[in-house]
Amino acid sequence: MTNTSSVQEAQPQAVALFISDLHLQASLPRTTQAFYDFLNQHASRAEQLYLLGDIFEYWAGDDDIDTPYNRDIVNALRHISDGGVTVYWIAGNRDFLVGAAFAEAAGLTILDDPHVIHLAGRDITLAHGDAQCTDDTAYMAFRAQVRQPAWQQQFLGMPLAQRKAIIEGVRQNSKDANKEKSYDIMDVNAEAIRTLYDQTGTQTLIHGHTHRPALHIDESVTATRLRYVLPDWEYDVEPARGGWMSLTADGVLHRFDAAGTELK
Repeated sequence: MTNTSSVQEAQPQAVALFISDLHLQASLPRTTQAFYDFLNQHASRAEQLYLLGDIFEYWAGDDDIDTPYNRDIVNALRHISDGGVTVYWIAGNRDFLVGAAFAEAAGLTILDDPHVIHLAGRDITLAHGDAQCTDDTAYMAFRAQVRQPAWQQQFLGMPLAQRKAIIEGVRQNSKDANKEKSYDIMDVNAEAIRTLYDQTGTQTLIHGHTHRPALHIDESVTATRLRYVLPDWEYDVEPARGGWMSLTADGVLHRFDAAGTELK
């Protein structure tokens, strides 16, 4: 992985950092190491860290915390939290079963999706992003089902091995289905985004989910609206994908690529 120490020293102090869509799993050791490096080199210097969903490739339930790989991730987050960084979590479509036991073990706070923060003189809406992909009606129906407390209670009552087998089947079915879906259907819906702005009363949105990092500027309204899409992480391929955003005390949002270089 690229040495980012010189880049790190040039960066202004971060009030908050934002990441999403790491899809951490034991089969991706370089991506996992990149996460540990990010925590040690960058998150440890920030006041707050926001994890905006799909940090894990999947989460079968909090009774899976003690799987060695999962325990290492939990311990790494706890180390950052114990060091004075306030850590927040918004569920993604892959890890929405993260619960209170995980939050306590990792030393983090679970937030609703969406969530509005007031930092460095800015009001910013945070979301995972999947709830705004309303053109994908099949996914939206699935999402509505699995977010129901009754469904989750029933699912979490199954043996862990059975849950993992079911999740693996769902993941494969999702991959197959996505091959048949258009690019636009799997992206956020413009009207859903406008509704989110209106509901929250903010002009800045940060989300992930789509794996299409970008800054979208909407000047069709009285105040300019900024929508930042976070990148997904994959350091086990060439070229590596990844990156994060930071908010500094002067109210400026910064975007960084997989190597830790700021994007202009």
